[in-house]
Amino acid sequence: MKTTINIPDQVLADAMRFTGAKTKREAVVKALEGFNRQQRVQDLVASFGTLDFASNDEIEAGDLEEIALKEAGGRKS
Repeated sequence: MKTTINIPDQVLADAMRFTGAKTKREAVVKALEGFNRQQRVQDLVASFGTLDFASNDEIEAGDLEEIALKEAGGRKS
């Protein structure tokens, strides 16, 4: 997508230096990719503690139940 934007010279120069970009376009793309990656990490960190994970004991109990059902010829529902 072609877009025209005004970016302060020093901001763009810093972005080119920090990203190692050789062109203005490359600097903007790399900077935006870095920003997007940072936001994804922040979203992931914010989700810590909100997901329900099974404990090792719960996993082992489920595995033992599955083994017992297989040995008994039953099916887990």
